[in-house]
Parts: sequence; structure tokens; C-alpha cells
Amino acid sequence: MATLLGIIHVLCCIFLIAIVLLQGGKGAEMGAAFGGSSQTIFGSRAASTFLSKLTTGSAIVFMLTSLILSMVANKHASVIKEGTAAQQRRAAPQQLPQQPMPQQPVPQQPAK
Repeated sequence: MATLLGIIHVLCCIFLIAIVLLQGGKGAEMGAAFGGSSQTIFGSRAASTFLSKLTTGSAIVFMLTSLILSMVANKHASVIKEGTAAQQRRAAPQQLPQQPMPQQPVPQQPAK
């Protein structure tokens, strides 16, 4: 499954690059339109072209495949290490060695 998703992801990347390079830039009209109307300078709201819809669709597929590939790659990985160290602590609680405490004389307070 991960291999199939990887192939789809790479094909989507190449397709997305090609679609973006085929589209004309919006800045091309702005340089020649200093004497024109304000709609061409600031970008008029035109109907979505076929290439822009194709770009949106391939971007969505790219994001979904990226997300799914990252989930598949980290399916068995965990930040929290459960296993050997936790099992050892539960199996044998750590005990400190019993050593006799040395008796220290209590300091005498001087009489008043």
C-alpha cells in the first residue's frame, strides 16, 4: 500500500509542477497595465479556468497522499518508549542496599 501511495504521490508531484508551469502568471498584465483600469492592475475576478481547477484538484491529492504516507510511515513508531525499561521496573522494583546508618553524636547545646 505504501508503494502504491508513493507512486501516486510522485506522479501527482510531477503533474502539479507541469500544471503550474503551463499557467500564465497574473503579474504579466500588471507591468503593461499602468495606464489601464484598476481591475487589471489588482487582478480581476475571472471565472475559474480548467487549469486552475486541475491545479486545485491535484493540490488536494498531493496533500492527502502526503498526510497518508506520513501516517503509514509512523504507524508503528511511538514517541513514548513502552517495553523493556517499563517492564523491568514493574517486574523488579528497585531496592536500595541496606547499610547501617553511622551514629553521629548529637551536638550538646551550651547551658545558659
